[in-house]
Amino acid sequence: MAKILVIEDEAAIRRVLVKILSEENKSYQLEEAEDGLVGIEKIKDEEYDLVLCDIKMPKMDGVEVLEAIKKIKPEVPVVMISGHGDLDTAVNTMRMGAFDYISKPPDLNRLLNTVRNALDRKELLVENTLLKKKVGKKYQMIGESPAISSIKEIIEKVAQTDARVLITGPNGTGKELVAHWIHQKSERSNGPMVEVNCAAIPSELIESELFGHVKGAFTSANKDRAGKFEAANGGTIFLDEIGDMSLSAQAKVLRALQENKISRVGSDKDIKVDVRVVAATNKDLKKEIEDKKFREDLYHRLAVILIKVPPLNERREDIPLLVKFFAEKIAEEHGSNVKVFTENAIKQLQDYDWTGNIRELRNVVERLIILGGSEVTEEDVKLFASKS
Repeated sequence: MAKILVIEDEAAIRRVLVKILSEENKSYQLEEAEDGLVGIEKIKDEEYDLVLCDIKMPKMDGVEVLEAIKKIKPEVPVVMISGHGDLDTAVNTMRMGAFDYISKPPDLNRLLNTVRNALDRKELLVENTLLKKKVGKKYQMIGESPAISSIKEIIEKVAQTDARVLITGPNGTGKELVAHWIHQKSERSNGPMVEVNCAAIPSELIESELFGHVKGAFTSANKDRAGKFEAANGGTIFLDEIGDMSLSAQAKVLRALQENKISRVGSDKDIKVDVRVVAATNKDLKKEIEDKKFREDLYHRLAVILIKVPPLNERREDIPLLVKFFAEKIAEEHGSNVKVFTENAIKQLQDYDWTGNIRELRNVVERLIILGGSEVTEEDVKLFASKS
């Protein structure tokens, strides 16, 4: 159930907005405020999913209300309501962080589309906030090998910039983890981190997923929908497995990087976006370029900073630390005591051929904890580690 606050000093306009929205969706819970001061007091006391706010009001105008909301509840999207003479101010409020603006008298379709898009964005932000509460523990970079130490140093330097990063390495090495570290340590860390697995989305849907679409753009497009680039505005978008992206989608991504603009599928309207792009692939993109499967100009746009994540077989000295980390994490998840791995068990794991990299090691550690004895021995490793 979406909770919406309408701040508007003209009672007639306020009634129209409430009537339109309540008829559009019975689950919308509408509340009203006759001026900015009343509106701000409500926002302090209540949780809203969206605020519609007039610009010209007595006591406290819409610009002041927007500034106050951004201080006390920055995650709440604000749509400004502008009179005929307020258009310049309305545009300026978007630079200040307003989601969008609608003009008086409100156009029905524009109002409903704007409200839907704003609520979609709020939902994504809430999801991202919940994820970020977990992200500190989930995305830890464990290891002290030269390769990992070098990656940590690069991240420290590059995170404070908006430079684009291309992360390469085999499956299971932790490319996603590197992307999250870059975002967490950047000035965009309070913004969203939106992940897109390009390999998991059918080629005919990838453009809609990334850039959104307008109603009627294709058969199942029954309403306007914002894409991942819009959802990541002010934050970071992580394009995982970008080597699997279609050439047509690559062309649109290239334009987004060059011009900081995207357009939804089925629309010729440009939408400005402020997004940092971090991409990852397990493919050899230079070979993909030779085979005409990947755009060379996009590669050079993405690979401003190149981070190569090594396979686990090339950083075996990190295995004791990784085993300890996973053993503690798995014990916490299972609500059990932490099992100790003997020195010989650790050595046996270091000698193992880790074709599945860190992902495989984690699975093996969990298997050994479940099937092994009170402490995990070399014999346990011989018995259970190879049964992948």
